Amino acid sequence: MDNSSDVPARVQGKYLAIFVCWLLGNGCLFSWNSMLTIEDYYVYLFPKYHPPRVLTLVYQPFAVGTLAILAYNEAKINTRIRNLFGYTLFFISTLLVLILDLATSGKGGLGTYIGICAISGAFGVADAHVQGGMVGDLSYMRQDFIQSFLAGLAASGALTSALRLITKAAFENSKDGLRKGAILFFAISTFFELVCVLLYAFVFPKIPIVKYYRSKAASEGSKTVSADLAAGGIETLSEEVEGYEKQPERKGIQQLLLENMDYALDMFLIYTLTLSIFPGFLSEDTGSHSLGTWYALVLIAMYNVCDLIGRYIPLVKKLKLESRKLITIMILCRFLLVPAFYFTAKYGDQGWMIFLTSFLGLSNGYLTVCVLTSAPKGYKGPEQNALGNLLVLFLLGGIFAGVTLDWLWLIGKDW
Repeated sequence: MDNSSDVPARVQGKYLAIFVCWLLGNGCLFSWNSMLTIEDYYVYLFPKYHPPRVLTLVYQPFAVGTLAILAYNEAKINTRIRNLFGYTLFFISTLLVLILDLATSGKGGLGTYIGICAISGAFGVADAHVQGGMVGDLSYMRQDFIQSFLAGLAASGALTSALRLITKAAFENSKDGLRKGAILFFAISTFFELVCVLLYAFVFPKIPIVKYYRSKAASEGSKTVSADLAAGGIETLSEEVEGYEKQPERKGIQQLLLENMDYALDMFLIYTLTLSIFPGFLSEDTGSHSLGTWYALVLIAMYNVCDLIGRYIPLVKKLKLESRKLITIMILCRFLLVPAFYFTAKYGDQGWMIFLTSFLGLSNGYLTVCVLTSAPKGYKGPEQNALGNLLVLFLLGGIFAGVTLDWLWLIGKDW
């Protein structure tokens, strides 16, 4: 490949790729956020089973376990099959939530609850395939691609919250209003997941700038991109890749982890704190206020919107945190939010709780992007892919730790 053909490919389709990354990020968590956001419906259906906490607790072992296996075998896995499997599983699982509710006519009961929990586990498996696969894939491309994907993850929360508020307002006074809102919600989610399957399968691999970075990764020894290159119409790299196999091997997972242990722990701690408060504590432990049944929904919406805003702040170079030490110090300081939330829930009014929740979301989004865009710098394509997978594994591990610690808020309460 000569430079004259490289240069246009490096810039062609950049904005389309950024937009598609945003939509694919959205699709990665849209179904799961839909399930979290209609938790007022599930609390009504299953009042004795703590659905906001249990569903998250079921989801996480599947997500972490699956991603641990995928991250360990990352160098041998076909990224295209991995991501397509994940998005297709999201689509099928979301459709099943809809079918289960229609089949049971919106009645509760243990059988239905077990079915919802099983689907939650499927969401975890799908998330491990897609989130690790996409972050790894985008780590060797442009920083604004990974930033856009991460913003899409947060936008899924903001969009589902906005949709939930609209459907709640639309159906609030009608008979069976909660259920009608939830059904509409999952119908929209199912359609959106199908769009993501089609986008990843047919649009993303054909964008020139994406083909350029995948060709570059293949030339650096990556074997995970071959199917994506073929989907984009490039099938001439096999000989080049074979030639590169004779070069010194890329750094292994262990070495990458040792060199980036601070970043890995950063991801773990960011999400341990966030998920120990959101959504369980915000849904069940903030008391009753003048907003009534809208209160938990407003808190979750504020978190999601601020998380989204936080992920765009690093686009302003002066506001982006690059120092590894400063990132870690900020992440440790965030743990002061635990006593802040405790005392605000006990003595503060809803204004203070909304402010704290907004700050929780803002700092979560901001620090996530700072870590995931800084860590891959200076590595070759295959190493960046592996590192992206590792960091997402620690992110999901943090979520798992957080949702487990979330139960500590219930100590001393009648449960």
